[in-house]
Amino acid sequence: MTTSPAPVLVTERYALEPLVVAHAGEMVGVLGDPALYRFTGGVPPTLDALRTRFARQAAGRSPDGSERWLVWVIRERASGRAAGFVQATVTGDGDARAAEVAWLIGTGAQGAGAAAECAAAMLGWLREDGVGTVRARIHPDHAASQAVARRLGLTPTDVMVDGEVRWEARAGGPEARPDGEEAGPGGGEAVPGVTP
Repeated sequence: MTTSPAPVLVTERYALEPLVVAHAGEMVGVLGDPALYRFTGGVPPTLDALRTRFARQAAGRSPDGSERWLVWVIRERASGRAAGFVQATVTGDGDARAAEVAWLIGTGAQGAGAAAECAAAMLGWLREDGVGTVRARIHPDHAASQAVARRLGLTPTDVMVDGEVRWEARAGGPEARPDGEEAGPGGGEAVPGVTP
């Protein structure tokens, strides 16, 4: 199990802040566009629902302790505005540690490469912390999120989970490439309301 505390991660254009409940106030606007839920389903959260969800996620672990929940709010360094989030659910011990990752970029920040840049920073930290396998679930019609996954070094598998294709990369595989296309509406298959 990943044991290192989640640090603030900094990229050229973004700061990734470990999630706290206080982020809900600004994130309710970022997550407010119904277009974000085209591939994942659901509706924009209310402020109260988001506070409840963030309190659960900020605990950092599943109730049974079998999963480590890591969520970072993406903040544009130039403007200070929240732009979305990246997240990882880490399971396993020792060499068997794996992370299920996701990203979601608000519609106002899409098209600038935020998903690839910030997810690459998260994957770099996970790798340094000993995670060997990284997985993402992406809707088969979500071309923008597939492009982000490719830039991160993930490849599609034949495994389908809840109608989404599992993408995967193992340690020693291709390096994450944060350049390129941005994730479109739906962000990268983060399912709002689903843990972490």
